[in-house]
Amino acid sequence: MRTLLKLEELALFLLGVFMFGLLGYQWWLFPVLLLLPDVGMLGYLVNNKMGVRLYNLFHHRGIAIVLYFFGMYFSFATVQLIGVIVFSHAAMDRIFGYGLKYDRGFKFTHLGETGNKNG
Repeated sequence: MRTLLKLEELALFLLGVFMFGLLGYQWWLFPVLLLLPDVGMLGYLVNNKMGVRLYNLFHHRGIAIVLYFFGMYFSFATVQLIGVIVFSHAAMDRIFGYGLKYDRGFKFTHLGETGNKNG
């Protein structure tokens, strides 16, 4: 089942790459921007609760989709780009087993405990 879920995330990542291509930006921007959503981890420097909130805000695909469509509707290409990057980054993280965080700590995600061979 884990392999199937990772393949699904790979398909979503490839969808993000495709959507990026439709936006018309130069391709070198994609890998440069792809890791930007990880700035949400800086919230952990304040405390665990702030870390969870910021991390999940910057890694939530629902928010990414809303941003993309908001940008599309109002013709804000930069907002569309942010949506595509967040969407793609979230899929990439989930391929590697990193999901949305729980308050218990950074390694506790909706996909299980990171670093746990069973999760």
